[in-house]
Amino acid sequence: MGNIVYAAAIILAGILCAFIAHAIYRRLQRQANLSESKLDDILLLAFGRPVIILILFFSVYIAVNYFVDIPAEYAWILSSRYVISLYILIAAWVVSTFSYNIVHIYGRSFAQRSDTDVDDQIIELLEIATKYIVWFIAILIILSYLEFDITPLVAGAGILGLAFALAAQDILSNFFGGAMITVDKPFKLGDRVKVEGYVGDIVEIGPRSTRMLTLENMLVTIPNSKIASNIVVNYSAPEPKEKIRVSVSVAYGSDLAKVREILLDIGAQAAGGSEYILPGAQPEVFLREFGDSGISFILVTWAKAYNLTLEAQDYLNMRISERFAREGIEIPFPQMDVHLKKQ
Repeated sequence: MGNIVYAAAIILAGILCAFIAHAIYRRLQRQANLSESKLDDILLLAFGRPVIILILFFSVYIAVNYFVDIPAEYAWILSSRYVISLYILIAAWVVSTFSYNIVHIYGRSFAQRSDTDVDDQIIELLEIATKYIVWFIAILIILSYLEFDITPLVAGAGILGLAFALAAQDILSNFFGGAMITVDKPFKLGDRVKVEGYVGDIVEIGPRSTRMLTLENMLVTIPNSKIASNIVVNYSAPEPKEKIRVSVSVAYGSDLAKVREILLDIGAQAAGGSEYILPGAQPEVFLREFGDSGISFILVTWAKAYNLTLEAQDYLNMRISERFAREGIEIPFPQMDVHLKKQ
């Protein structure tokens, strides 16, 4: 009778200690919520409940092992192998919770600062992986400790993993290509880029592929593995401005110095009064070649943005045409002189 009383007292003491531990856990949790650091929240989530369960289990184990006579057919319950197996499960609980919350809290915080949803997909995958890999390893350790043959399980897991890797090779390459896009950031949503010969604006960056709306209003889906292994031209970075070149021909006999002066003046005026030309852009004029029908110049300046190049070229061409007509500068057209020889 006395042993039963001692056993009950130890169990009650364990329950009381568990209640005290729970109260301390709740208080620490409230304090952790007030702090800026997330590490204390993660540690409390990892160790709080497992410690309470461990206190209860340890009190019951002490009471039953030392003060209760267990029938012979149930004596295996108190075997050290099963006790250690339970400790391994609790340790797996702690490690799994800790690793999951590290990825969940810090990974999600990092993903929210990016413009794509690829990193969100990566965080979800890591959350699942950290949780189930820890439990799988813990179960293998327990089965091995209980003297079960785990060789078929390990071999089966290896074969299954190899088969999955081969079957999902393209999916994984695209997935990791998306991860590289997230880390390297060659572009972001809304950027105009050139990839695989296509030019357009990025409208979606997914875990497997990236979608681009081309200048012809076609939606092109490009696998992320292609983007990760190819040259990407980003017209939006580091600035959206784009250099434009306007070719102009004048007739032979024109005053070339005056032509250069007029083109520079048009470029300077456009930089101060056009909605398409970058304000303050310094124009440049070059004599490019002596052609068959005229002398070619090129006016170089900057459009405000990559999507205003045609408008900027139209604006400059109209001003050049008006100014040349006013100044009496002839714009040549192809012509051929034919000489007939009398015999």
